[in-house]
Amino acid sequence: MTNRPSLDDIRRAPKVLLHDHLDGGLRPATIAELARETGYDRLPATDPDDLRAWFAEASDSGSLERYLETFDHTVGVMQTAEALTRVAYECAEDLARDGVVYAEVRYAPEQHTRGVGGDGSRGLSLEQVVEAVLKGFADGGRDFGIRVGVLLTAMRHQARSMEIAELAVRYRDAGVVGFDIAGAEAGYPPTRHLDAFEYLQRENAHFTIHAGEAFGLPSIWQAIQWCGADRLGHGVRIIDDVTDRHGERPQLGRLAAYVRDKRIPLEMCPSSNVQTGAAKSIAAHPIGPLRRLYFRVTVNTDNRLMSGTTLSEEFAKLVEAFDYGWDDLQWFTVNAMKSAFIGFDERLELINGVIKPGFAQLKWRSHS
Repeated sequence: MTNRPSLDDIRRAPKVLLHDHLDGGLRPATIAELARETGYDRLPATDPDDLRAWFAEASDSGSLERYLETFDHTVGVMQTAEALTRVAYECAEDLARDGVVYAEVRYAPEQHTRGVGGDGSRGLSLEQVVEAVLKGFADGGRDFGIRVGVLLTAMRHQARSMEIAELAVRYRDAGVVGFDIAGAEAGYPPTRHLDAFEYLQRENAHFTIHAGEAFGLPSIWQAIQWCGADRLGHGVRIIDDVTDRHGERPQLGRLAAYVRDKRIPLEMCPSSNVQTGAAKSIAAHPIGPLRRLYFRVTVNTDNRLMSGTTLSEEFAKLVEAFDYGWDDLQWFTVNAMKSAFIGFDERLELINGVIKPGFAQLKWRSHS
């Protein structure tokens, strides 16, 4: 393909991000500064460059234990209202500088109530956590021209999903756009939280579920057919229900056909999926055949710090692996905007007023 989109040009494109963890996207310098300010003394390094290298090495180690340890440190410095507001503000700034025009960023409020001592004695309430993050995104959105919606996450191995679901509904007119559950899939099926999902459905609220990353088709089936998920976090393993996927006539099983027919969005995170073993490489990622089969695929970052990535870099890797052009990147972006948890009018305004004109200009420039 000629006129392949370059990374610099991709950064100029108006992009949409649906799957990004707040505690997975901190700047190393911010981690070091917050650790000093809050008295967090368990960092593996205090120099920002050394910290960045440590996060990259731990995340690429192939050890789940070491990968999860990275979050101990980011969450460890996010235990005050000031820290949460700063991290959210910088997240909005970093995404806007990467050309993201709309983002949904998720985090688990229950993980930020321990206090700086870690025992909860001086910890924030759930409401204080939510309000601190919302303030950071509101200020960042105003200063950098980006719209950020918040997803409140419940941890699937805990028993606070109803409490967090109620929190999401309480703050849905203040910037919280939806709910999510995350954590280990094996042994913690989404049906453990069925009461929370039924409550959200009664409240006409949106939710996504991490499913089909580490576990497989049963996790996806439960998330959709039992819990009623609007979107699937990752959903990589839906490819297991597609036979002859690289042949001329791929065959979809009943679950894969249902996901495609119902246009259920897949929040795919290529680099992260490779790190966690959900895909062997970018070139072998299921996003290739799923895009060819016109599933509602979206491209996301997951944890920008741990994967050392940005949304533009994720797109650039796909361009390299699958020879994608501007039409492909626009297709992924429009998919994401169509699937966002905000009102139809706002989605349409961003698609027709920002995304399509932005891509049209870049396409014209690439051919001039």
